[in-house]
Amino acid sequence: MRTTMEMVQASFRAESKELLAEMERSFLAFESSPGPEPLKEAFRAVHTLKGNALLMGFPAVAELAHTLEDLLEKLTANAVPITPALGTLLLQVVDAFRLLIGLGAEGGAQGGVEPAELQRRLAQAARGEGAGGAPAAGEPATSERPEEPKASTQAERTLRVGLDRLDRMLDLTGEIAIARGRLTSMLEQGGRYSPQELLAAHREADRLYLDLQELVMKVRMVPIERAFQPFARTLRDLSSSSGKRVRLEVSGEEVEVDTTVVELIRDPLMHLVRNAVDHGLESPEVRQQKGKDPTGTLRLEARHEAGTIVVRVEDDGAGLDRERIRARARAVGLLGPEEEREDAALYQLIFAPGFSTAERVTELSGRGIGLDVVRRNLEMLRGSISLETKAGVGTTFSLRLPLTLSIIEGFSVAVGPETYVLPLESVLECVDLPETERRPGPTGMLNLRGHALPYLRLREHFEVEGPPPSRESVVVISHGQGQAGLAVDTLLGQGQTVIKSLGRFFQAIPGVSGSAILGNGRVALVLDVPSLLRKALQAPAPVLP
Repeated sequence: MRTTMEMVQASFRAESKELLAEMERSFLAFESSPGPEPLKEAFRAVHTLKGNALLMGFPAVAELAHTLEDLLEKLTANAVPITPALGTLLLQVVDAFRLLIGLGAEGGAQGGVEPAELQRRLAQAARGEGAGGAPAAGEPATSERPEEPKASTQAERTLRVGLDRLDRMLDLTGEIAIARGRLTSMLEQGGRYSPQELLAAHREADRLYLDLQELVMKVRMVPIERAFQPFARTLRDLSSSSGKRVRLEVSGEEVEVDTTVVELIRDPLMHLVRNAVDHGLESPEVRQQKGKDPTGTLRLEARHEAGTIVVRVEDDGAGLDRERIRARARAVGLLGPEEEREDAALYQLIFAPGFSTAERVTELSGRGIGLDVVRRNLEMLRGSISLETKAGVGTTFSLRLPLTLSIIEGFSVAVGPETYVLPLESVLECVDLPETERRPGPTGMLNLRGHALPYLRLREHFEVEGPPPSRESVVVISHGQGQAGLAVDTLLGQGQTVIKSLGRFFQAIPGVSGSAILGNGRVALVLDVPSLLRKALQAPAPVLP
């Protein structure tokens, strides 16, 4: 059980994280468009952080904040010059705050500068002597500072919830308690009530449960702006290190998604943003030669589409180099010496493990970690990624994700005594497997309206014991650009499914992404559609007659 002080410190870190994010946004806005408003917002955040740090026993944070306030006052009065080095210094101070408080680095954070050195440079900038420079003569680059309270190694996950929603949740729990008591009383006196009356009471309680479920889901929904916020800082630092000019355009920040999705999508987005700067956007000189604006544009867009959220990462760079990708694919054995593929299929090879066209190792890429990491992380979220590219115009990556990770519309199937659940958005149709096309083995080929459809037999894949059924059905699934079938014994139908994560011992099971508890108390496995689809498409299958 956590002590009161641990709870207070967790609240302090959560509030500090928000204050530092606000501070960073203000400094970036001031750097791009100097004016008093961003400085006023930053000053308020710094002042609040200083007061909180003093109360919580973080003297180094308070001292650094006090020195920063002095500089902000001079900037507000236009008493010191504004330089690019000054913008870098202000952002380094934000990074230092994060490290001192124990929040870790975010986005393009640049740690490593000691608070004493930052204070010296802030004071120097406040005197109008510039923001850069080495440590003063005889002053070490690092300095000893008093021991401060250590932050917990376990990050505190918090979420702000409107009081009106909490009030409604309290009302619903009270109504559910009343409905449950009424239903219990009716069941205890079963002889007095008809089955229709009992069913009506159950449906009333069930309606309240669904209302509470929907409200809890809404409580967990947050604007995707939280995932987009770090990239203004990231692009600023990448532009500085690469020598490329980048303009960030963001739309759809107000689109709401489950808070867990926001947390887990940051890494894939970060990789795509860095990839766009390194591989996509050209240098200012090259862009001018091509008649383009020397400053490249990177767009982040989010929107709802058919019960999912689509996030687009678009750049107006050079586009994918077809010949270079083909040559690299042949070099690593993904493409035969004489094999040719259409553009769409060829470009999918960039998602293969270890695939990279970088000519040298840079700070951004070229370390053998490619877009396969992005695809794998998205598939863990039951999402997918696709791309569109045009030479000389740019490239767009589209990420499609579920709105929530905890509850899905599922389609249940049975294989022997076992039940499996497929996400309903992956199911296209269900057909009978004709007797003439049934062949022994884990895979096969189905003639579906004149088109060859590979299928995977779940009985063989999961090694389910028992005699095979006299009749099989095929569930046609899709993911991204691919389609395949899953041969099952019985189709059970659709319904809402609450997903539970598997323990570490079961996480390595191929083709499974989670579990669900059925109404009869048994456990059903939630199938991993992307991995099953890939296995069905890659496995050799007999040629159709």
